[in-house]
Amino acid sequence: MNLITADFILTCNDNFEIIKDGALVFEKEILEIGEKQTLLEKYPNAKRIDSPKNSVLLPGLINPHVHLEFSANTTTLHYGDFISWLNSVIGLRDDLLEKCNDALILDTLQAMLQTGTTSLGAISSFGKDLQACKKTPQRVVFFCEILGSRPDSVDILFEDFKSKLRHAQELEDERFFAAVSIHSPYSTHPILAKNALDIARKENYVVSTHFMESVAEREWLDSAKGDFYNFFSNFAPNARPLSNAMEYIELFANTHVLFTHCVQAKDEELKAISNMGGHITHCPVSNRLLGVGKLELKNLPNKEIFTLATDGLSSNISLNLWDEIRAFLFTHPKESLQSLAKLALQGVTKNAAKALKLECGVLSEGKNADFLLCTLPDKVATSEDVALQLILHVKTPEQIYIAGEKI
Repeated sequence: MNLITADFILTCNDNFEIIKDGALVFEKEILEIGEKQTLLEKYPNAKRIDSPKNSVLLPGLINPHVHLEFSANTTTLHYGDFISWLNSVIGLRDDLLEKCNDALILDTLQAMLQTGTTSLGAISSFGKDLQACKKTPQRVVFFCEILGSRPDSVDILFEDFKSKLRHAQELEDERFFAAVSIHSPYSTHPILAKNALDIARKENYVVSTHFMESVAEREWLDSAKGDFYNFFSNFAPNARPLSNAMEYIELFANTHVLFTHCVQAKDEELKAISNMGGHITHCPVSNRLLGVGKLELKNLPNKEIFTLATDGLSSNISLNLWDEIRAFLFTHPKESLQSLAKLALQGVTKNAAKALKLECGVLSEGKNADFLLCTLPDKVATSEDVALQLILHVKTPEQIYIAGEKI
């Protein structure tokens, strides 16, 4: 049994409770949390871990949407416009995938871990990241992705998807979880989506999808016009959308689903996602680099469905969630900084854990003991300032714990 103390504990629970001069008692799970003096008296035989001055404990960070298979990208892909970026991905994908081996992905995961990411949702299109995700000490929800829009290829693509999913299922344990990803409404035939979602329902898997990432997607699904019309005409004359936006959302009924981006989603679509118990994942840096706009926070039906993620290095320069959170603060300049700080931290802890069905993300009794010890450069004036100052100053934590083990 261990007892760690801190000047402040950010529980990241529903009320964003902050405990001053607090302590956490833990083994693999959190046994108790509360005031330091009370817990020191209650657990005199616990192994005591004293923290340095200006210390802050908080849950381990959770990145619910990252594409590790594109971790070789630095300067290769084109930014500034979604369709131009997509064309560069298609044209240069093979080169990037060839460079992306287990060693590179493990290095990427290690870099994420060192900055405090203790859990993640890995979106796997090709299965190249499977072994690395199994080896890493982090908790990984491994999303086997399905895509393909040609009706004559549905059977072959579905068999390939099932093969990838079986390989992930064979590796499942207390830290590695198979899951299902439907790429997007413009790229995945409804028959493929329905078949994959039937498996997700049967196995009670978490599901992820990209949705309304760009104006091009909005125009294509609404009216079969815009940049995607020209894009798809290169592959199939007389191409038409596979579904409209609401039809696509309805495919996910009775699943546990994350809709990523939603930059161009309408109010009724956001409400439909919320009503089905879905979550929305915001990737502000990716959205800026691809020139697609930003998620309007005021349009969210409630903040409980909000999560924050980096996306992959195909559309970001960093998988450090602290960098993403800082970008998030500057992406929404009209919002209160204190409110944004709390929302961001809950978006990479409590809300992200709920979205990925993980028993972590909140510092409370019975949760997995996944947490970070961080330090601030100086004292803070009030408890209300801790969350914002933490975001502004922390790049890497002092200590990282997963399942009660110091990493």
